[in-house]
Amino acid sequence: MTIKETLRDAPAGQLARAYLGWQISPYEDEKEDYRLPEPEKQEPGPQAEAQRDIAPDDGSEEGSSDDKEKDKDLESNAPNTELQGHADQSGDRDIERIATERDHHGGKQPAFQEVGFSPMDRDNPQNWPTAKKAFVFFQICLLTFSVYSASAIITPAEGIFEEQWGTSGQVSALVLSMYVLGYGLGPLIFSPMSEMPMVGRNLPYMISFSIFIIMTAIGSGVSNFPGIVVIRFIQGFFGGPVLSTGAASASDIYAFNKIPYALSFWSFFAYAGPALGPVLSGFAIPLNNWRWGFWETLILSGFTFLLLFFSLPETNADYILAQRAKRLRLKTGDSNLLSRSESRSGNKNWVKLTIYHLTMPFRITVLDPSVGFINLYTALVYGVYYSFFESFPLVYMGTYGFSIGIMGAVFICVIIGAAIGLITYALLVYFVYEPYTMSKGIGSPEFRLVPGLFAAALAPAGMFIFGYASKADITWVAPTIGIALYAGTSFVLVNCIFVYLPISYPRYAASIFAANGFLRSAMACGAIHFSQPLFHNLGVGNGCAILGSVAAACAAAFVGLWYYGPNLRARSKFAESY
Repeated sequence: MTIKETLRDAPAGQLARAYLGWQISPYEDEKEDYRLPEPEKQEPGPQAEAQRDIAPDDGSEEGSSDDKEKDKDLESNAPNTELQGHADQSGDRDIERIATERDHHGGKQPAFQEVGFSPMDRDNPQNWPTAKKAFVFFQICLLTFSVYSASAIITPAEGIFEEQWGTSGQVSALVLSMYVLGYGLGPLIFSPMSEMPMVGRNLPYMISFSIFIIMTAIGSGVSNFPGIVVIRFIQGFFGGPVLSTGAASASDIYAFNKIPYALSFWSFFAYAGPALGPVLSGFAIPLNNWRWGFWETLILSGFTFLLLFFSLPETNADYILAQRAKRLRLKTGDSNLLSRSESRSGNKNWVKLTIYHLTMPFRITVLDPSVGFINLYTALVYGVYYSFFESFPLVYMGTYGFSIGIMGAVFICVIIGAAIGLITYALLVYFVYEPYTMSKGIGSPEFRLVPGLFAAALAPAGMFIFGYASKADITWVAPTIGIALYAGTSFVLVNCIFVYLPISYPRYAASIFAANGFLRSAMACGAIHFSQPLFHNLGVGNGCAILGSVAAACAAAFVGLWYYGPNLRARSKFAESY
């Protein structure tokens, strides 16, 4: 039954149902014994109370009452991050409340039934079997890997571009930097769309990924360098949505105490993508031509697309309930059957709502110092990560005489380091954070940053080891250990931040992640270009020393964030209080 339900909810099943009338498997509301769940009266928890007290910031201290009411209307329809819903574990999604609305004619109060999930509802992603959850989220991880691997898969061809078209090293690096910049911009548009109840996750995923594949196919036939650069930017732009929305997909299907496991595995695929990209193309490109970078991306992405098309169900609960309400209205003729999102949307101004969501990532980054610091800090970590791609040829080909293929294989050390970080962080969650959550609830968000304090202190050490051990009289293993150390520590650090942000700012998590992704990509784009003159002029050792010193200074500031975090959140207009 689960296989049929998965196929039913996948894009292929939805198209077959809409245009061919094939009902592969009935929804719960289509079964003969289906009854609308009885409403339950529940007292709002402390988190809900805190959420209700927070008003969206409009960038000014004062405003008219009308403006504030408009902001409240926008906020009430703002996408709720699923992490917030899981924190309570009280089953808020299982049974929706009955809402009433006053009739303008005569003062009557007809009930509007909010269509929701029953406690054991099979259509609720939170109730899916463990195997189905794992399979669905594996597809999101594979999609993430496909997009990330395409970023660095073209880097072994940079030397070929210089020979074939006479480009400089800086110009050749545009094939990587423009892709990275593109996948920082794409989520600013597509990620908010995935939170809209009338859109859901799958539509942005499939549309953007389809365009990504089409542009990859076009890129494999381009015969001039400017065309390749343009194609690479468009590739990144339409491949980027999953890189910010994947965390939301995890929170759609997993309970709050299980989300850190899912995020860590998702992050591992994100780390593995850029590391394995050069390995996939490192041997093929020198033997044939640079087009192998596009062909291999096309093969991997094509397989991934087919898998998603036939087996990726929708996970956005608001979208699922909106579709259920639509079916029930059609079945019963009762127009009073509404999902929660439909009852809230009412007379909202969708133009203002869209502008509100699109500008929020920038507003919260500028107006909240802690968010601004975290976004800049993760951008630095990301920039250093991508700067390694430019130093590898200098070290492993220039100093140690490796071929392009063997140099690409060295990137596997990044995966090894990330795997060690994954195991370490998963053990911390299992033995420390999951029991803490089950016994004390969310608690202090800063408690989630503690492993990051040690990781932030060790990350610069990995950079110093790589830089000063990259000498001909020292084995190549030594700098490789430095890379693995940096990869492992930065992996733990980033996962701590990715858990801290949505806990502290649950209402604005989608906006924060979109801004975080943009700043990370912008920094990585710049790092790809400034690292070349940095390493060429100062040497790999001194260049890494500068980057490591900056990272060490930021690590000290990270300690300050951990210590002063409660005070900063208390003064913030965006953060939740606990």
